[in-house]
Amino acid sequence: MPVTLITPEQRKIYNKIVDHPLQSYEWGEFREKTGIKVIRRGLFENGALTDAFTLTLHSIPKTSFTIGYMPKTRLPQKWIIEELKKIGKEYKCIFIQCEPNIQNSDEAKGKLLSLSFKPSTHPLFTRFTFILDLKPTEDELLKNLHPKTRYNIRVAQRHGVTIAEKNTEDAFTVYQELTEQTTKRQKFFAHTPSYHQIQWKTLLHEAKSPYNALSSHLFTATYNKKVLAAWILFVFKDTLYYPYGASSNEHREVMASNLIMWEAIKYGKKLGLKKFDMWGALGPDPDVSDTWYGFHKFKQGYRPDHIEFVGSYDYVLNPILYRTYSTLDKLRWLLLRIKN
Repeated sequence: MPVTLITPEQRKIYNKIVDHPLQSYEWGEFREKTGIKVIRRGLFENGALTDAFTLTLHSIPKTSFTIGYMPKTRLPQKWIIEELKKIGKEYKCIFIQCEPNIQNSDEAKGKLLSLSFKPSTHPLFTRFTFILDLKPTEDELLKNLHPKTRYNIRVAQRHGVTIAEKNTEDAFTVYQELTEQTTKRQKFFAHTPSYHQIQWKTLLHEAKSPYNALSSHLFTATYNKKVLAAWILFVFKDTLYYPYGASSNEHREVMASNLIMWEAIKYGKKLGLKKFDMWGALGPDPDVSDTWYGFHKFKQGYRPDHIEFVGSYDYVLNPILYRTYSTLDKLRWLLLRIKN
């Protein structure tokens, strides 16, 4: 069972194997352009690719050590462990963090623990998300919305809010401006403008992209000739994703974000997609004082399924440095929260 690096010529078969945008070939290309080391490996059996993963390596400042990150993979198998050991030795990894795209279960947790993974001290990707089934009819989906959500959609429509896909540089500039407003208003951390810019220029924007390539789509909500909300949606295989959204501080009474979400749902149905992953949620009993509670409640109004993943696990390669890093990382985030 040979394990090999995935080449650019194999991107089509690679994308057939992986299950999430963060494991797609195109996402790896984007991360490489940000200066991150990207490693793709695949398992071939009888000449066919049967399993694969992408891992990124992140340098620890002022040291020769790195940290590996494998987001949204399949459940790791033994062959992956052997590859992690080789990668860890070659690139001086302290640990490799894995966050499988697998729903929580005793079986999944047991599998990870049996492979010597340990629960992570600092998860990076949210453990919960909302996923909406797009197979019902538009009328059925609309009827199933929370009454307040349905009312807010009609408020936006009565105010004349218009939704459009605009994959242009001008629209992207507005998106960046609204992102800055949103992060200041909500007091959370966001990726840098250059991160978003490189991502925007790297990913395709065709609705029906070739060979299941990851594509990115910018939608705007406009009121009185002013953009009040701008979202970036991903399409990968049979699923629509909502990873990034930004909104203006102005005219919040016209409920522009409610309409853009509804139009996103209709867009997914138009493309024949099966699911809409809203890219994150709080747990089943959320704290109303949590910074993310507003986002959680907003998404919840569309009556999606609340999904829990198995969580974040670390494959430790240097136990002594791992303990030191974990302590310093907790201190770093504490200081960042205090500063914010």
